[in-house]
Amino acid sequence: MLLPKRVKYRKVQRGRRKGLATRSTSVNFGQYGLKTLECGYLKNTQIEAIRIILARRLRRGGKLWIRVFPDRPITKKPAESRQGKGKGEVEGWVAVLRRGMILFELDGIPESYARESFKLAAYKLSCKTRFVTRAK
Repeated sequence: MLLPKRVKYRKVQRGRRKGLATRSTSVNFGQYGLKTLECGYLKNTQIEAIRIILARRLRRGGKLWIRVFPDRPITKKPAESRQGKGKGEVEGWVAVLRRGMILFELDGIPESYARESFKLAAYKLSCKTRFVTRAK
């Protein structure tokens, strides 16, 4: 699973998820990309599931780039606990998604195969996505 080696603070506040992405908005490494159309969170388990799907589809034929990293801790209080007593323990790690971010990139495969692969990967996501190609 993906998670940071060290963090400055163990628990962080939620912050805002809305707005447009300012970074990683264009396909830079590969030929094809998967772009978000909504804001939200992407768990480390979801990233791993998509990585497995795309790696199996490539079969050592193409190259995959993962453009997101889960660096934000998500906390949760235990079930049936009373209010108060501080913030809950870290449950998992998420990457914050903004509208327009490129999540994954592929290269070295035909466009129809990449489109089909990203369609399978999009089923694992919690937000709407779009298939994009590199601007020429």
